[in-house]
Amino acid sequence: MYLADSRGTGVTAAPDPGPGRRPAAVPATVLALGAVSLVTDVSSEMVTAVLPLYVVAGLGLSPLGFGLLDGINNGVGALVRLAGGHLADGGGRRHKTVAGLGYALSALCKPLLLLAHTLPVISAVLAADRTGKGLRTAPRDAMISLATEPRYRGRAFGVHRAMDTTGALLGPLVAFAVLRATVDGYDAVFAVSGCVALLGVLVLVLFVPGHIATAPAPATTAPGRPVPSPEPARPTLRDAVGLLRRPELRALTLCATLLGLTTVSDSFLYLLLQREGDLPAHLFPLLPLGTAAVFLLLALPLGALADRAGRRRLFLAGHGVLLLGYGLVLSPWHGAPAVVAVLVLHGTFYAATDGVLAAATAAAVPARHQGAGQALVGTGQALARFACSLAFGAAWGLWGGRTALAVTAGALAVSAVVAAFVLRPVPEVSP
Repeated sequence: MYLADSRGTGVTAAPDPGPGRRPAAVPATVLALGAVSLVTDVSSEMVTAVLPLYVVAGLGLSPLGFGLLDGINNGVGALVRLAGGHLADGGGRRHKTVAGLGYALSALCKPLLLLAHTLPVISAVLAADRTGKGLRTAPRDAMISLATEPRYRGRAFGVHRAMDTTGALLGPLVAFAVLRATVDGYDAVFAVSGCVALLGVLVLVLFVPGHIATAPAPATTAPGRPVPSPEPARPTLRDAVGLLRRPELRALTLCATLLGLTTVSDSFLYLLLQREGDLPAHLFPLLPLGTAAVFLLLALPLGALADRAGRRRLFLAGHGVLLLGYGLVLSPWHGAPAVVAVLVLHGTFYAATDGVLAAATAAAVPARHQGAGQALVGTGQALARFACSLAFGAAWGLWGGRTALAVTAGALAVSAVVAAFVLRPVPEVSP
């Protein structure tokens, strides 16, 4: 088992479990971080579920204006993700501290939406919220990587993403219930979201260990006589950026960025489904539930499959599933069954790519650079999705949603072919 000892010097990943005992595939640290993500995602998805209708229908913003807001959601956090990853990898491995600052900042932003009624103010609040997300994402994924035995990382990330998605599943339900039960529904959603986010910060403080270290493989000069490994030097910012000189990490970053440029944001996809399926506006917050439910069911089995069949291969296959979803939206088939089928494909895409990409990244960088490595790949993907949101919003305003999606689908097909040539199986990096 992997035990969180807040009194000692740290938590050691993959220790010797002793004779006759098998090491746990999913350590306690991962479960604690999953609980934090579950609670936090309830808060985040409450806002995400109502934000498109709030700004488009309630405030009267154009699709291009919403594209700007959605781009902020995906892109601003990327600007601080590299800094968050590097700070977390610094002396003493401050992963929990940096992640905690990110969670706290996002929690404080939720009540501020009560005061935001114009595009500039909403943009500023969302920018601060995504800054918090950018700070916490890389340190959190680094903690998962460090606490887990390498051969089980796909499964561990699958468990974490399943717990995270449980929150994503509950968030829209809570938002739907609040909208139905209150007069000023949007304000009530933002207020409840802030309270739930503070609970997530409390879970992090109480249950996640403050220091997580990886036990290095001992070197030996004679059978049975281990030689202590020297303490590695503190990582520098140059070291972090220099990680891109590693061919395996460079390939991952390139492909994540290229495919991110052709990944339509969830909000745009749901708006298209709502319009194409003629769904009533009050049912819109329920659309993310289909994606979240499939993600929840498939995150663990697909994570375990990635450990056996290849994480990069499954990551690429997930984008093939997304391309099928785009094709289904563009097809003549409409109505509730078509909407359900698209949501199933959408959830499968996330289950095959989200945690799988993090596990593939963890295998491509040394332990002391886990935060920076996760940040590099995540930053490339997030900035690409930011650009996609802006471009898709502009294309929607000029040509309509269906034409914009058709162009994006064609670009995704080309990007997937290029990524198939770039990605290849690589051995894991030693700590």
